[in-house]
Amino acid sequence: MVDDARDERLPTDGADRDRLLARYRELVLDVLPRRGRAEGWAVQVDHCVGRVVLDNTLGGAWRTVLPAGRGAAYARLAPDDLARAVALAERMDAEGADLVAELDARSLAWRGKPAKRPPR
Repeated sequence: MVDDARDERLPTDGADRDRLLARYRELVLDVLPRRGRAEGWAVQVDHCVGRVVLDNTLGGAWRTVLPAGRGAAYARLAPDDLARAVALAERMDAEGADLVAELDARSLAWRGKPAKRPPR
């Protein structure tokens, strides 16, 4: 189970926002999808990785939790949520397939969809 508590050590001020946005994009658009394809993870494309990160950061399907607005969802995150999203993506990179599968199953459940079957 993922710890949903907020980590008070995460940076949340405006000065860190550009760095956090750049790291989020690097992880979600490049690093995690590339590893997912190479290692056969439950999610292997950037928009699915983003769904998993955002849903698990916000505690539900991000489209129902995050206020509507213009621009990418991750760019509309509150500073503390952005920091938590980056920390979660870093954890996914560190822990790999098992954590990604757990987080994906939770994300799909919030959306009323069945979990994926593990590969044979």
